[in-house]
Amino acid sequence: MTIDATTAATTAARPAAQAGTGPGAEGGLTQPRWTHIALPSGDLDASIAFYTSMTPLVVVAERADADGRNAWLSNPGQWETPFVLVLAAFNHSSGSQQGIMKPFAHIGIELPTRADVDAAADRARAAGCLHWEPRDMPDPIGYICAVTDPDGNVIEFSHNQRVFETVRELWGPKR
Repeated sequence: MTIDATTAATTAARPAAQAGTGPGAEGGLTQPRWTHIALPSGDLDASIAFYTSMTPLVVVAERADADGRNAWLSNPGQWETPFVLVLAAFNHSSGSQQGIMKPFAHIGIELPTRADVDAAADRARAAGCLHWEPRDMPDPIGYICAVTDPDGNVIEFSHNQRVFETVRELWGPKR
């Protein structure tokens, strides 16, 4: 497998892990945690190009074996609470659309501003993959739009959806 310049730069920018430290160290994990979602891809290169141009995700790693290839994508620098999108292209299904998240199922990405949601919609509209125009939805949904990836999966961009804040209010330290 070859690693392109983007992957090499992303890998070089990651902080070095210290053996035996952190919540992932052997014996250190005390609670279950969300780690990833994996989606099949009919064209891994097209999917990587889509996610790295339409979302804030970057390639963390790429791997290949006799069965196919995969790529891990995540937010740059999000090492304390990483969540990874795994895209997998299997040789037996190469070239065919693999989307499975239909019609409502989606991946949600919260953005800092309404303008960021509008910019995501503009990029998707120009690329021909806008699924939902930007719109205000009732609380707690917020301001959203959605795009479709090369396999037909839906990716929602939101602002003010308050997912993190809601969980922190319920389970975080009381002030």
